[in-house]
Order: sequence, then C-alpha cells, then structure tokens
Amino acid sequence: MTYRIQGLDPAPFAPLFGLPDDVLGRRGVKRVVADSDRGFPCRISLDDARAGEALLLLHHVSHDVATPYRSAYAVYVREGAQRPADPFVDQVPPVFVGRPLGLRGFDAEGMLRDARLALPDDADAQIRDLFADPGIAYIHAHNAAHGCFAARIDRDGDAM
Repeated sequence: MTYRIQGLDPAPFAPLFGLPDDVLGRRGVKRVVADSDRGFPCRISLDDARAGEALLLLHHVSHDVATPYRSAYAVYVREGAQRPADPFVDQVPPVFVGRPLGLRGFDAEGMLRDARLALPDDADAQIRDLFADPGIAYIHAHNAAHGCFAARIDRDGDAM
C-alpha cells in the first residue's frame, strides 16, 4: 500500500497575491511575515516558511462535502507560490515532521470512518494503519494543537 500527499493548488489563492493589506482585510485575509523558521506552515509547499517570508492567512474550506463533516479553518499559504510541492509518496512532508497530528480517515462519501492521533514523527505509521481499512478513501491531516488543516492524503493513484 502506498500513499500520496500533495500541497494545495495555488491557483485559487493567486488573485490575492500582491493585493494591498486593506483590500485583503476586506476579504478576510491577513498578510503576515514569518518571524521564525518554524510555525508558519505553508499548505502549498508543505514546508514551513522561513523568517522574513510573507504568507497569507485565510479561511479555507478543506473538506467540501455534503456531509456533517464539511470543514474549514484558517491556513497559511506562501504569497506568490507558483505550484504545489511535488507529491510525497510513502513519506511525510517536512510540515508534518515534529508535529502532533490529528488524522481523520473518510470514506468515499466524505463520512468519517476512523481517526488517529499521530505523535511527533509517527504520522507514517498512523497513515498506514488507517489505510489498512479498505473503506477509508482518503485522510485529512490537521495540526493537533491548533486544529488547522495540514494536507490531504490519498492512496497512491487516487489523488484528487
């Protein structure tokens, strides 16, 4: 069994890149500058921004399904990101390393089937454990403490 993790497509965010702060504010978006090399996880690159890099903090619907599990929360995206990170196949992206994660396994209809708490550096084992259930079509990873969406995880070959 293999799995695949890919960053978000930057296209929906691109119209926001470079807008003045007041315009972003009217759209519910905040420009922030990373003040450290950790703590500003970009959902496009799946890596933390470095100190001094600009990001947009915005509301993102991460689980757009017609079930009670539809979900949205704030996420960071690097301003000006051109393409998502290359897919991570059978390995976790840098943004997962050292962080506790909530992993939520969903069936093809978007209903929650199972979940795991992955302690720092235990995500790979927990992902494989969830995918041992053939009824789990995909997994959403969330940062455990802050609750924000980190990435979608698909069985390799099933990425959407």
